[in-house]
Amino acid sequence: MFTSAATSFRVFNILKCSKYTFLRTTTYMAAPPSTTVCSGALSIDSSADASPSSGDHGRYINEARPTSPITISLQEWQAWGTDSPLPTQVAEIVEEMIVSETESDAQMKFGGLGGKLKGDFKTQEDKKHRAKYRALDDSEQKLHFFSARQIACRLLGSRGYLCQKCWLPLEDCMCSSVVPCSLWHRMRFWLYMHPKDFLRQNNTGKLLWQVFGINAATLCIYGIAEHEEIMWKAFMHSGRNNVWCLYPNKNAPTKSVEDSFNGNMSTSFLHEPHSTNSSEIMNFILIDGTWSNSAAMFRRLKERADLVWGEDLPCISLTTGVSAMHKLRPQPSWDRTCTAAAAIGLLDELHLVSEFESLELNKQAEAVENSVDVLLASLTGRRLRMGRSITRRLRHHDDIC
Repeated sequence: MFTSAATSFRVFNILKCSKYTFLRTTTYMAAPPSTTVCSGALSIDSSADASPSSGDHGRYINEARPTSPITISLQEWQAWGTDSPLPTQVAEIVEEMIVSETESDAQMKFGGLGGKLKGDFKTQEDKKHRAKYRALDDSEQKLHFFSARQIACRLLGSRGYLCQKCWLPLEDCMCSSVVPCSLWHRMRFWLYMHPKDFLRQNNTGKLLWQVFGINAATLCIYGIAEHEEIMWKAFMHSGRNNVWCLYPNKNAPTKSVEDSFNGNMSTSFLHEPHSTNSSEIMNFILIDGTWSNSAAMFRRLKERADLVWGEDLPCISLTTGVSAMHKLRPQPSWDRTCTAAAAIGLLDELHLVSEFESLELNKQAEAVENSVDVLLASLTGRRLRMGRSITRRLRHHDDIC
């Protein structure tokens, strides 16, 4: 999550030019219909491409109850926006839930905001998983279990309902309207995402890999050990001087983009042809979660940086203004912005640094900006079509899933 001191010209354009400028308040997206999952009654068609084209809404088939449990395949997992292996603990929890459903009289049902577990099966599973969580002595194990549980429930609850690329209901898929763009080859975004934001329809971090691809904008889920190890392995290879976190760290000096990069980059580094050397990549961490969760996420990054380098993680502050997405999702204050808007602000501000001017980072920012407008239009259209009010409401849920 990100804070800002002033309003940039580009973000002002997002607000000014949007077709939905009349929407002044924020709302949560419409809840999905209640879905019953009977041991994988909805599963990915194995004959379909796991990474569909921009116009592909995803292919699903109905199957009779199989003789063995249906788990999450690697193909299905990676279609949600990652090239990582399926996390071991996520796979274990999914299989445990499906086995429990086959042994229980209650069926696995999902519905409501966030596609949470519902009904008698939820009651049974919550008791079992809370007991398991309390039995864990180590805080690290508890975090891993919590995150894996969140991801497992979202994977099962979204099967056959959400498009795997844009995370919107299939009937509202926006993929055909998103125009891909190449990010400068020496730059990489890391979307450090809270598990409760995974598969969230109004999440904007997903737009970065929709626009730039998963190798230029990489998903790393907080508390998923395999993801965090992949990210930190890349950071250690690049070195501390090539890693920055876009976060307002109040306990350490925070530099602006101009202070961090003006006069500090060599011409050869900026303008050499494409290089596959990962030690020459500039890594930017975007913390993708609610403001209430972001402090713990940043603290985890800071502790790991201290363990690896013995120093704080370098932080950058932006002057990005209010995002258009304030209209459809609550923020604690109007000077804080969404993940995509932070990426737009970074690219725009880098473009203003003389050494970066020829890289056309402003055009790459514009591509993300356009995708934000597409998402805003899709989410707004869905709510209006369903006859739901557009009001700014804050909700708090204590559900384990």
